[in-house]
Amino acid sequence: MARQGLSRALVTASWLAEAVRAGRVGAGLRVLDASWYPSKERNARQEFKERHIPGASFFDIEECRDKSSPYDFMLPSESHFADYVEGLGVSNDTHVVVYDGDEVGTFYAPRAWWMFRAFGHKEVSVLNGGFKNWVKEGYPVTAEVTQPTRAVFKARLNRALVKTFEEMVENVSSLKFQVVDSRPEGRFRGTELDQGLESGHIPGAVNIPFHSFLSETGHEKSIEEIQEIFREKKVDLSKPLTATCRKGVTACQIALAAFLCGKRDVAVYDGSWSEWFHRAPPHYKVSELKRSKA
Repeated sequence: MARQGLSRALVTASWLAEAVRAGRVGAGLRVLDASWYPSKERNARQEFKERHIPGASFFDIEECRDKSSPYDFMLPSESHFADYVEGLGVSNDTHVVVYDGDEVGTFYAPRAWWMFRAFGHKEVSVLNGGFKNWVKEGYPVTAEVTQPTRAVFKARLNRALVKTFEEMVENVSSLKFQVVDSRPEGRFRGTELDQGLESGHIPGAVNIPFHSFLSETGHEKSIEEIQEIFREKKVDLSKPLTATCRKGVTACQIALAAFLCGKRDVAVYDGSWSEWFHRAPPHYKVSELKRSKA
């Protein structure tokens, strides 16, 4: 794959298929299915049991999170993350490849990719095109569940990659960093509900829906196309940048897209709109719907 040297942020299905065929999945290479779906739509764990990439383990985002937080999918503690990934056979020397089975191609895998990076792990990649294209291209699947040998993982949170509510509030006036919101346009503008919440956005944020970076087949667009998307929205990749969304998931698609362009320091606002909606003062929630009612 072109430019796979960018710390292997992406790997192709053909590359991973060859690694599987050659028996390289093990202590040095772990494959993780990071799928998650609303419970009424699909059951990610059950689908994993029925078919997955040979040698893969299930990365349960419901388990690897801060369960004490009122907000979805907030980062767990260093010790919690380390303990969880150790059970998946991941050490600090393991190359981790994450994927998911979403129909868009890639949805939750970038969140797992970012989590590993946030906890100091650099050798982590997203399977370009996801499980959808792995199956479409005829690569092997299995229902056989492997039990990886427990490893040792030392986690150290890189706080530069995570933004807190307080930092986001301060930035509204200081403008120390750019903010890109990856939600659909209607939710960003405040014209449609955001999974039950009134929608809108953080003052000063720019909207780039995450699917903008994906091709019709569900693969990442070319680096040149991604750069043009950022340019069109007047996002300067040479300056500090933070990504946000509904619950810190698709924001990671922004971080991945920027990483592919050589920008490795994009932070994610972990609480995203879920937290902002509940904690920010009313005048810090920009909504066209509110303006139209005024």
